Amino acid sequence: MTNEKLLLLDGNSLAYRAFFALPPLTNQHGIHTNAVYGFTMMLDKIIAEEQPTKILVAFDAGKKTFRHTTFTDYKGGRQKTPPELSEQFPYIRKLIDAYGIARYELDMYEADDIIGTLAKEAEEKQLNVVIVSGDKDLTQLVTNSTTVYITRKGMTDLDVYTPAFVAEKYGLTPAQIIDMKGLMGDASDNIPGVPGVGEKTAIKLLTAYGTVEAVYENIDSVSGAKLKEKLIANEQQAYMSKQLATIHTAAPITITIDDLAYAGVNGEELRAIYQELGFKKLLDKTEFADVEEEPKSDIQYSVVTDVNALPFEAAVHVELASDNYHTSDVLGMAIASNEGIQYIPVEAMNSDVVRQWLEDDMAIKYVTDRKAAQAALARIDLPLEGVAFDLLLATYIVNPSLSGDDVATLVAEFDYRDVESNDDVYGKGAKRAIPSQDDVAKHASRKAFAVWTLRDAIEARLHENAQYDLYYDLELPLARILGHMETAGITVSKDTLQAMGDELRERLQKIEAAIYDAAGEQFNINSPKQLGVILFDKLGLPVIKKTKTGYSTAADVLDKLKGEHAIIEHILLYRQLAKLQSTYIEGLIKEIHDDGKVHTRFQQALTSTGRLSSVEPNLQNIPIRLEEGRKIRQAFVPSHPDWYLFAADYSQIELRVLAHMCQDPALVEAFNTGMDIHTRTAMDVFHVGADEVDANMRRTAKAVNFGIVYGISDYGLSQNLSIPRQEAAEFIERYLKSFPGVQQYMDIVVKQAKVNGYVTTMLNRRRYLPDINNKNFNIRSFAERTAMNMPIQGSAADIIKKAMIDMDVRLRAEGLQSTLLLQVHDELIFEGPKEEMDVLARIVPEVMEQAVKLSVPLKVDVSYGKSWYDAK
Repeated sequence: MTNEKLLLLDGNSLAYRAFFALPPLTNQHGIHTNAVYGFTMMLDKIIAEEQPTKILVAFDAGKKTFRHTTFTDYKGGRQKTPPELSEQFPYIRKLIDAYGIARYELDMYEADDIIGTLAKEAEEKQLNVVIVSGDKDLTQLVTNSTTVYITRKGMTDLDVYTPAFVAEKYGLTPAQIIDMKGLMGDASDNIPGVPGVGEKTAIKLLTAYGTVEAVYENIDSVSGAKLKEKLIANEQQAYMSKQLATIHTAAPITITIDDLAYAGVNGEELRAIYQELGFKKLLDKTEFADVEEEPKSDIQYSVVTDVNALPFEAAVHVELASDNYHTSDVLGMAIASNEGIQYIPVEAMNSDVVRQWLEDDMAIKYVTDRKAAQAALARIDLPLEGVAFDLLLATYIVNPSLSGDDVATLVAEFDYRDVESNDDVYGKGAKRAIPSQDDVAKHASRKAFAVWTLRDAIEARLHENAQYDLYYDLELPLARILGHMETAGITVSKDTLQAMGDELRERLQKIEAAIYDAAGEQFNINSPKQLGVILFDKLGLPVIKKTKTGYSTAADVLDKLKGEHAIIEHILLYRQLAKLQSTYIEGLIKEIHDDGKVHTRFQQALTSTGRLSSVEPNLQNIPIRLEEGRKIRQAFVPSHPDWYLFAADYSQIELRVLAHMCQDPALVEAFNTGMDIHTRTAMDVFHVGADEVDANMRRTAKAVNFGIVYGISDYGLSQNLSIPRQEAAEFIERYLKSFPGVQQYMDIVVKQAKVNGYVTTMLNRRRYLPDINNKNFNIRSFAERTAMNMPIQGSAADIIKKAMIDMDVRLRAEGLQSTLLLQVHDELIFEGPKEEMDVLARIVPEVMEQAVKLSVPLKVDVSYGKSWYDAK
């Protein structure tokens, strides 16, 4: 044996395992990423542990293989790959390339055959071989020098198949795995085997006779009349099944062992993919995460000694010690102008002249991130007025995939003046902790100079794209409003949260006792293995799904078992309350600042639809379906004892935008007549009258309505409603037939996207779709679904942003004390004195409903109370 080790990976199988093992994940562009993430976890683990010298990932080339000539129904009955998984295969391939790993597929052959052929070649050359798959078929390749790892739970928990392990597990040799499949068949591949012969019977026969052929040679000595009858009746099928299960180890591949040398990852490519897919944790822990290239030559700056010499027009960058500008120390401020670059240390920033310059709205300022600078300066009691350009927002409007923080990328993107001579001043990569004052000054100066230099070209692109109004009239003033909202914060009662936590702990103890009582014994409720034994072995509940370690007790399984036993409801409630306790109550308490408030950060330049998101804490995902989750909002209270919180919520805004855009007569009529849209949809989809629509029909219609807006697939809808995919597909088909204007709108939008390369919202926000004409079906399909739903979601996002700006103007015009505190999805939260609640109830719907004129009415529901919970 040599010291070389060959790692062979079953690409399709591992991607499927990752997709179904991990919960749904999407990045900021709406691309599903759970399969890619799981695949990455597996790669990292296996490469670190095995240290291979050669690696290959094998993929199936297509649906048809040479085995179909033997049995046309081979792998028949398999459901179509969910589009949520299909769209991830191109990214998995890009990931593999970035890892520096070879990949291969061969027409008419499966990944198994490629792996089997290379494993045999490697053995002949005396290499150690490790195969990783989720498919036990490959265990037939196990030898003393070839080990097969089979994913068991998740993507990093693996069973290690060696000859000894196979013997212990089955009492067979690896070669007999093929015979076992010949006798028992394989439902996942639609290999028939001998009907009525299961794993235990197959193993018993092979232990006695060795092979399928030997079983038939000794058929007269097989005990059991019924078994013998089945074997005789299906002899040719058994031989065929063995043939189908046999991995081809002499496939006509054009790749050899010598082509598979592994030299390590391509750091730049891998970094780019991690960034594209939003794998922040992987970026943080990867060695290239903190790399910042040094500039070719040092940028020149001067430390300000005479603050009276501050320019009338300048780019400003406020340098912080960390990303959270609500807690981070301000380190200094750089100013770039025609007069050069100046740096002001933090200790000199609080002078009267600097303060006057910052608050002078006639002194024009161009900034990297207006909201961050405004909030950070407010913490050291400094204003920021006169902002006329925001690099982060401008680049986000021009192209949401660009990052205003990555100056080097912007240099490459925009052909601004003197690009060649100024290229050397830009650094690349993530900002790192900068120890010296000189380094702080250089870093801040580079950013300020970038803003000063790039502004003209970026604004020119905004005008060229007819997006300047969107940027200047919507996003830029919104940044100021969001900055004030973040700085103000919202009061959260720690005492209320702690009381809720105590109450939840008591409830969890009672539910725990009820579970033990129903089970007849105590066990670890959080252990899926122990819970599976209780539910399916002891209590005898019907088995819905099995995993490699036993029974599945996932949420979808327990949902299907509702009504089978009282323990199920207890377990589901226990899980929900335990998550509320740990994630939301304890998590929120940690985010309360010394002023008794949480100061979330609204991410204005993140999502591809224009939607705001929030972090530290994320206030967009406080659960509201469960009453206990809704009660968390009781802790959100006004900042003054005699004030109230006022909530205003757009009703079904995305569906109203859809009706406006598609002009389907039935949708438009439903909204214009004030009819409940979910009832109307249920009537059309189920072909019933309004009085015949029950709660379940309306629930299904609601899921289909919003599913259409979000580009849901039949797989996604089936998961949401816990129904078969075929039934979900029929619902979607009936919906589109009932509202043909929707289908027509989708067709037109896709056609326009194929011509333009992008789609737009009502206010001209763009999302570029570089893959809309891609030859790869999966890549193109995702782009087409994005083209359909982005204009709807993006227009809804634009409308609520416009409403926030209009409300800010109106509140000031009315001279009210009330202020806007939060934006959560389609909802705005204000606080103010009780005497202003009636005024808000009058003006807020008026402003929000008139934010944008649609062909159907916008509707806003309002209420107020002593907490966010009471206001809803």
